[in-house]
This record gives sequence, structure tokens and C-alpha cells, in this order.
Amino acid sequence: MLVMSISRRTLLATGALAGVAIGLPATALTKATAAHAKTLADPFTLGVASGDPDHDGFVLWTRLAVEPLAEDGLGGMPDRFIPVQWQVATDERFRHVVRAGVEFARPEAAHSVHVELGGLLPGREYFYRFRVGNHLSPVGRTRTAPAPWTITSALAMAFVSCSQYEHGYFTAYRRLAEDEPDLVLHLGDYQYEYAKDTYNIPGGNPRDHEGPETRTLANYRQRHAQYKMDQDLQAAHAVAPWLVVWDDHEIENNWADEVPEQPDADFLARREAAFKAYYENMPLRRTGIPRGIDMQLYRRIRWGRLANFHMLDTRQYRDDQGCGDGYKDCPAAVDPARSITGAEQEAWLLDGFRRSEARWDILGQQVFFAQRDNNSGPKKVTSQDGWDGYVASRDRITRGWMAAGVRNPIVLTGDVHAHWASDLKLNYDDPASPTVGAELVCSSITSGGNGTDSIPSAHPFLSINPHLRFYNNQRGYVLTRIDERQLKADFKVVPFVTTPGAPAYTRASFVVDDGVPGLHQTYDRPIDPA
Repeated sequence: MLVMSISRRTLLATGALAGVAIGLPATALTKATAAHAKTLADPFTLGVASGDPDHDGFVLWTRLAVEPLAEDGLGGMPDRFIPVQWQVATDERFRHVVRAGVEFARPEAAHSVHVELGGLLPGREYFYRFRVGNHLSPVGRTRTAPAPWTITSALAMAFVSCSQYEHGYFTAYRRLAEDEPDLVLHLGDYQYEYAKDTYNIPGGNPRDHEGPETRTLANYRQRHAQYKMDQDLQAAHAVAPWLVVWDDHEIENNWADEVPEQPDADFLARREAAFKAYYENMPLRRTGIPRGIDMQLYRRIRWGRLANFHMLDTRQYRDDQGCGDGYKDCPAAVDPARSITGAEQEAWLLDGFRRSEARWDILGQQVFFAQRDNNSGPKKVTSQDGWDGYVASRDRITRGWMAAGVRNPIVLTGDVHAHWASDLKLNYDDPASPTVGAELVCSSITSGGNGTDSIPSAHPFLSINPHLRFYNNQRGYVLTRIDERQLKADFKVVPFVTTPGAPAYTRASFVVDDGVPGLHQTYDRPIDPA
């Protein structure tokens, strides 16, 4: 770890280097475009981000917006290319700059910038920033993955989902940033599509969305900008590289491939607009550039030989929900022809299992994987929007990692606005069936409002489904520490989100030991009397 006079926490919170100049060669810019850039107001209102780290590089991102909430979605930017200078250094003060260059922010991409870097050293921490005219961006911290053949020090990884802006303040993002993880996974519902006063919590929403329900490219760009303006979210983006995948609300609730939740003749145009805005606002590689209504989002990131992160897309290729979206006793759920991943993604994932040499194979995905039956009688009543609605698809994936000899399979999940921990089974209807993996489910950042603490075993699902090991209905995130011997997961919670400034604490901790499928609990904090 570098010894520095300015702490990362202070740096990320205050932008302490905002007045330091970047000295890039003037020959990289024409005098005309440089002069235009100098006339802009501060364009870095949406912060900075990095993502998709490899052993020799990563993606750097920013998007210029002087009026972030402009209704046309263009952020008040002029209709011309804007030169954006960037730097990467090994220290926070940029005394040791290792890479620098210029990218052009283009109006057709909402003046977003994606800098895809290679040629850096593996397993290293780096710092980055951007400059337009006289304006300097906040500083971001990022890192490269370890060399592909190595298992080095432990990985601190946090994962999150479901940040409904209207339902509360993004305090959990701020607390995550203060934990300074090496890597962050966002598992979907980064933003929500609803118009103001459409999706309300008891007592009323503490914040409001700008603009109508998102349907057009301008709508989605404006909505992403509103979320990115949040300072807590900016801090979380600036502290570490992110791996992002969407769920449903980045487009609309519970969509399935080309099928909207409700009949909508314009859904494919809406999907295309949402995909384009998503790419513009996320630190994704150029392989993720949308092509019409299609976007390649599933991908694999290797963290040396310690872990493979298989990032899945369970929306774009799935069959439509068989009996609607809710809890149903649904015959279609067991149809062997139905898939939540689509055939091509399933084959890609199974091939990744067979080729894996990692200590941990981690699936970053959206919806509940383990069975959750809510009926204590003979009928099986399960959510048709999760893997329970695609039982054969789940079985093929599970048996695939077993056939491949995957050493430690772990499934990470978002979507359900509560913390859960579960053992994964070959046969969920037989409690004596072998445990073959573990699932960790993060709560929401804000969605659902404050939530409540409770005794986990009081939830009826835990008695009906003995493989479910933990439940908590507060907001928060999961912070993990992964090394050669074990994966430790701390379920972090905040007691409230409808007002800012909540503390965060660990509600429970679980461990998965190397080579021993399933979870064991190591910590359970008593219910907070507050």
C-alpha cells in the first residue's frame, strides 16, 4: 500500500486535487477545439468511473454535462466534439504519470468517454483523472487484475443492486466507498424507469425522479444523469473498478427478451434506446457497444488464478415468464426447453466451467438462483421471474459446474431488496441432497425504503426451504474477502435511508471454505434496538 499525505477517503470525498493542472502536449489538440473547451462551465458533474479490469488494463469513463438534467438528455453540451485529456498515475498526486492521452467526447454518444487501456502492470493500483479546458475531474482509484497464472493477495470485493433514487439516499454507496474494496460488482437495477409518484414507499418518497417514465433515448440519458449526480454514488464509482450487468429496471419492470411487461408496440425502440444510454453511462469495453436492440453484456473477468467472474445476462435472452411474473404453481417452470440464459450464453458458461483453473468460480447475476417455495403444502409455489421459473435451465448450469469439477462455485444475486444466504442443492425437494455450492444475495441500496431488522429464522421461507440460511430486510450491500482458503461475506446494513447519513454495520457474516460446498455462519449481530 502506498503511504500518502492525503487519504483516499478524503480525496474521494472532497476532490482535493481539483486545482492541479494536467500538462499534456498541446500538439494533441487543435487550437480551435481547445479554445471551445475553455469556454465551458464545469463539465464533470457526473463524476468518473472505471471498470472491466484485466491483468494489463481497464476502462476509464466520464460523461460531460454542464446541465445534467436537460430534458433533451444532452447535458447542456454544445453540438460538437470536445477534447478530453486523461492521465493515469501510480500515485494520487500524479507525480508518476504512466499513461496519458486525449479522447473526443462526441455529441452522438451524449459526450461520454470510454478510454480502454492496455499495457499496464498486473495487480497494481492506479489513479486517473480527466481535464477539459481549465476544468479538472475528481480523481478515481482503480487497479489491474493479477497476472493470469498467479494467486496473490486476498481480493476485497463488494456487490450491490437496486438503487431506486426516489426511495432514499445512497448512503450505502458512501459506506461501501469508505470500505475501499478492490472491486465492485453491480448486479442490476442501477436506475429505475418510473415517473415521479408512480413507485412510492409508505410515508412518501424522500426524493423525486426528473422527467417522465423513461421511454426515449433522451429520457434514459436524463435519468442516468440524475443518478450519476449523486455524490455518494460518485464516491463508490471512484473508489474501485466496477463490473456491471443490468436487470429489468434499466429498461422496464420484468421485461423478457423482446417481450415487455405490458403490451407495447414500441418496446423494441425503447429497448434500443435503453441499451444505448446504458453503454454511454457505464465503464464498459467497446465489445459492449450496442448494435440496435442487441448488446453483448455477458463476459468473463479473470482475477489471476484466484477467481473467475462470470457476469451473466438473464434478461436479454430468456424465454418469457411462463405464468406471469409472480409466485405461481406453474407447469411451464419445469419445461426442459425453457431457458433464462439462452442457448448460446449457457454454452459459453459451461465451456468456461470446463476451462476454469480458478480457485473460485463466481457467477455475477440478477435473480434468485436457489429454490424459494412459499407454500408448505404439496404444491410448489415459486417466483416465475427468477430461476425457479426456469428449473431445467438451473439444473443444467448446476450439473455443468459439477461435471466440470469446478472447485468452488459461488452465485451472487441482487433483485429481491433483501439480504439472503443459501446453500445450493442438486435436489431442492430433498433436504438430504448434496450441497453443491453457495448463493449470496445482496439487499437493495434504497429500493423499498428503510426496511426492518428481524430474526432471520422468523421468515417463513426458511422453514419451508431448509437450504435458505439467512434473511434480513434492511438496505445495504455485501462485502467479501476472497483468498486461497476461504470466501468471507459480511452482510452490511444501514438502519435507514429516507434521511441521509446512516452508519453501516455488519448484520451477519458467513464463510465458504475452499473445497467445502456450502455456508457456515461466523457472526450474527443481535437485532438493533433502534
